[in-house]
Amino acid sequence: MPNLRISLAQANATVGDLAGNAERIRSRARSLCDGQGPQLIAFPEMMLTGYPVEDLALRASFQDASIAGLSALARDLEQDGCGQAWIVVGYLDRIESQRWGTRPVNAAGVLHGGQVVARYVKHHLPNYGVFDEARTFVPGDAPLVLEIAGTSVALAICEDLWQEGGPVAWARQARADLLVVINASPYERNKDDVRLELCQRRAREAGCALAYVNLVGGQDELVFDGDSLIVDAEGSLLARAPQFAEADLAIELGAPGPIAPRLSDLEEVYRALELGLADYVAKNGFRSVMLGLSGGIDSALVAALACDAIGAERVYGVSLPSAYSSDHSKDDAAELAGRTGLHYRTVSIEPMVESFLAQLSLTGLAEENLQARVRGTTLMALSNQEGHLILTTGNKSELSVGYSTLYGDSVGGFAPIKDVPKTLVWELARWRNAQAVAAGAVPPIPESSITKPPSAELRPGQVDTDSLPEYERLDAILAAYVDADRGAADLVRTGFDPALVNRILRLTDLAEYKRRQYPPGTKISLRAFGRDRRLPITNAWREQAPG
Repeated sequence: MPNLRISLAQANATVGDLAGNAERIRSRARSLCDGQGPQLIAFPEMMLTGYPVEDLALRASFQDASIAGLSALARDLEQDGCGQAWIVVGYLDRIESQRWGTRPVNAAGVLHGGQVVARYVKHHLPNYGVFDEARTFVPGDAPLVLEIAGTSVALAICEDLWQEGGPVAWARQARADLLVVINASPYERNKDDVRLELCQRRAREAGCALAYVNLVGGQDELVFDGDSLIVDAEGSLLARAPQFAEADLAIELGAPGPIAPRLSDLEEVYRALELGLADYVAKNGFRSVMLGLSGGIDSALVAALACDAIGAERVYGVSLPSAYSSDHSKDDAAELAGRTGLHYRTVSIEPMVESFLAQLSLTGLAEENLQARVRGTTLMALSNQEGHLILTTGNKSELSVGYSTLYGDSVGGFAPIKDVPKTLVWELARWRNAQAVAAGAVPPIPESSITKPPSAELRPGQVDTDSLPEYERLDAILAAYVDADRGAADLVRTGFDPALVNRILRLTDLAEYKRRQYPPGTKISLRAFGRDRRLPITNAWREQAPG
């Protein structure tokens, strides 16, 4: 078998931007085809349309544009001098059959010599977690094997690799030399290890080398981490691309190539959150972001993320002190602004709250929530006037148990740490500060924001533990209930207090209506609210611990 020159073009696509995505493909292909370029270039799943397209796939006009765009792209690549390369591009197509009628398909087009010379249709359609492909697409039922420079190359798309049978078996039956898998595989913690093991196992099953190219970039709640790789027929790793960055992974098949270093767990999470935020801002056309700076750890971490993602000059922080705001919280907010260089102002909500209270007889929780809602209204008014995207600073632990105020601290357009438990918030803050120290820079987050007891500061001396257990215990219960779907009895058997289990599970169940109204935010866990975990609001079922 000749040593086929291949390149995996790990790229960032924008959903619906067919012209922009086509230009990205052309630009990457031109740079790769300069000189003795690769004979085979593979771009990610649905690179031309972006992924996931959701119900855009059902629009005939979008299907037409995708199909026409692929043909135009083939002609343009020929004119660019890339016609001799075989270029695999994911796109949206459709099929017509007696069984299905006319329905959209998730497809890979093979471009060569100015033409679309072949098409492969995704065989296994995922319908779990964040995926609804069985609702949108119909499956393909035929293999595609190409002969490229004396090398037999089979194609597959993403889920085709995760399921038994189909394309992996087809590749073995065809005695293919290489299985090329194009992917839009979203990030979640520890998935890179699972992905490598899967590719190694499937290569051995197919009896051939396997090249896995993945999308990179943010799309609403999802973020794609790249991490493209190539293994040989025995499963040995030949080459691997970096995480969370566009890259070209080029090798001669059978020869070793570059292997990018792996990120640590905390850096991996931080980079996912950073990229998810950066792309949400950029792809939706926002010039700047704004957030309330309370001096607490959540807003401090979100501010640091925002400065890293889009630059401090585009980040606006607002201190919104009330009668109960402590001096140290106001000082911590100002110190963070000084450390990061973001824009900073103070707007006291005390006179606005007093105006409300003069007209309304509010006490207790209603008065506390009024303060949060005045803050939310103030931020949204500034957003409306100045055009900033408001960042919501709540974490997954609070969102789980409803420890937030509708139309108050839950207002905003994007929630960067929505899927980050409180204990992980502290870990990420410490990691980010340590990275700054190691680089000889000023740590962005004040130490007191990390070490002081968290508090909403809506009444004198308030701390979170007045209403919630210690976050270490809370997060352990939530990880089991929310992420692992374990019931109350199972939690008690593993050692949790029955009364505490019943209380936390009840709070979580009752807060579903709040979560439905919460802004989108980057998914990092196996079960993120909204994308993965979807429960009815009207729901009489209650988990109950025995005893």
